Amino acid sequence: MSLLNLAILAHVDAGKTSLTERLLYDAGVINRVGSVDAGTTRTDTLELERRRGITIRAAVVAFPVGDLTVHLIDTPGHPDFIAEVERVLGVLDGAVLVVSAVEGVQAQTRILYRTLTRLRIPTLIFVNKIDRRGARTGALLTELARRLTPALAAMGTVRAAGTRTAEVVAGPDPALAELLAERDDQLLAALVDGRAVAAGELQQRLAEQTRRGLIHPVFFGSAATGAGVAELRAGLSTLLPAAGGDPAGPLSGTVFKVDRGPAGEKVAHARLFSGTLRVRDRPGADPAQKVTAIDVVTAGGTARRPEVTAGHIAQLRGLSAIRIGDPIGLAPPGAGRQFPPPTLATVVEPEDPRRRGAVHAALARLAEQDPLIGLRPDLSLTLYGEVQKEVIEATLAEEHGLRVRFQPSTIICTEQLTGAGAAAALLGEDGNPFLATVGLRVAPGTPGSGTTFTLGVELGSMPPAFFTAVEDSVHEGLTRGPHGWRVTDCAVTMTHAGYLARQSHAHGTFDKSMSSTAGDFRQLTTVVLGQALRRAGTRVCEPIHRFTLELPTDTLGVVLPVLGGMRGVPLLTEPDGPVCLVEGELPAARVHELRLRLPGLTRGEGVLDAAFDHYAPVTGR
Repeated sequence: MSLLNLAILAHVDAGKTSLTERLLYDAGVINRVGSVDAGTTRTDTLELERRRGITIRAAVVAFPVGDLTVHLIDTPGHPDFIAEVERVLGVLDGAVLVVSAVEGVQAQTRILYRTLTRLRIPTLIFVNKIDRRGARTGALLTELARRLTPALAAMGTVRAAGTRTAEVVAGPDPALAELLAERDDQLLAALVDGRAVAAGELQQRLAEQTRRGLIHPVFFGSAATGAGVAELRAGLSTLLPAAGGDPAGPLSGTVFKVDRGPAGEKVAHARLFSGTLRVRDRPGADPAQKVTAIDVVTAGGTARRPEVTAGHIAQLRGLSAIRIGDPIGLAPPGAGRQFPPPTLATVVEPEDPRRRGAVHAALARLAEQDPLIGLRPDLSLTLYGEVQKEVIEATLAEEHGLRVRFQPSTIICTEQLTGAGAAAALLGEDGNPFLATVGLRVAPGTPGSGTTFTLGVELGSMPPAFFTAVEDSVHEGLTRGPHGWRVTDCAVTMTHAGYLARQSHAHGTFDKSMSSTAGDFRQLTTVVLGQALRRAGTRVCEPIHRFTLELPTDTLGVVLPVLGGMRGVPLLTEPDGPVCLVEGELPAARVHELRLRLPGLTRGEGVLDAAFDHYAPVTGR
């Protein structure tokens, strides 16, 4: 039986969770369609998801389409949970991008489409809510072509759009042959020569171009009434590529989700791209980590299996040290981050100070499930947005019985070197109380290079443990520069090294006061690094978000001055009749303020989406 690992992606409230329910119902997996409003959906299992009507964590369910088994991953649409979307992208064979027939292309729709295109993930588009008042079809196709891509092939038309009796008339775009010929020289030659092209051949060529990400079939329907969903189901099996991978090949997979079982044990959700994983296998670098149980996703939930093969998604138990993003066997090609890190920070304060340790332990578990939530011993967290605070607060209260509050969010800045600098402290000289010699030179690295550490001294000039102590201390010291922020893109060279060899008294006992230790190098490196950074000079850089703003055209004159007052820079303004699109850059510190003010400035019609783009020197507040 063939497999397809599929994600449903959409702007929040476009109806992707409702579409998931309809697909499961039509496949016979559930006996009634769950409601987002009523909190009865299959995939929104968290209490907060049911209460708010939004998806927070990716959920995996399975359903059959003929001989095809679809592993369907329902992902969050809210931008605060974009980390969940990031983890799903690496395990997909295809995707369905849901667009509302009423609201049309929204800000998050464009961001998700760009990401799917960049990763070359074959994508179908499902225009949902054709039964809602104000639903558009032909005009929406024009909007999709203008705002996403002209490489679209409508797979049907709609009768009585905007009414409860709306229905889909299946059939390919009359201009399908011409659309495909734009990317197919053989087909173009046939059309130029006047040769007839059979419908079956057109369907085959449409599938080939869809699987290569060259064209996107567009289906219309309603998850609420079920109209058009059968046509989408057929498209999943005929247009998207089935999962590949050789079960006899080398083991290769990735972990995209980690949660806890009923007994508190870790459960790793993994996709295998190659090979076969069996119970009692040790797939990681740590030989002590052994798979004790494998559950494979099925239409009925999960089923215990002795092994899992390439293409499948499975739940693995027994790997207590596993983390999201870890490889299973060999790392699959293209593994890595697709979205930027969070730029907000906050501090969690227990209402009962005596439960501080319990709060830290509970937050550590949350960080296991979302590694982009950075946790420190002082209970500070890094976040994507304010909604995550509510999620964390509710999770701590409902699952751990812990009541907390949050300090106001702050922006995570960085420091960048403005020049090069060097410092050294020699063993035995005045002002150096440590039994060590350390010299360091710091210089700006290339953008995005992070921290590099190289030796400008002979490797054999002192024991390896001392070099390791220096390097570890450099990395630790750069987490807090002269202005208190992490220093990024910094090249560090060790220019001086020296130590006192191990000394002992006549009776053979070791004398610390006469011998260098790793502690001497760790402490001295911190001092020397600080001196080198101050001599080089650093500047504080704040995160800048790239924003997309949709607003009524007649409010543009009101919004632009407000953007300017927030140090926003419009880079593109596209009036389109009653709606105007504005793209630009805005300091992350002002994004939340703009989000709060936007409804009043645009009569409640403005839509803002913003995501981290780069860091820039702070020029004013």
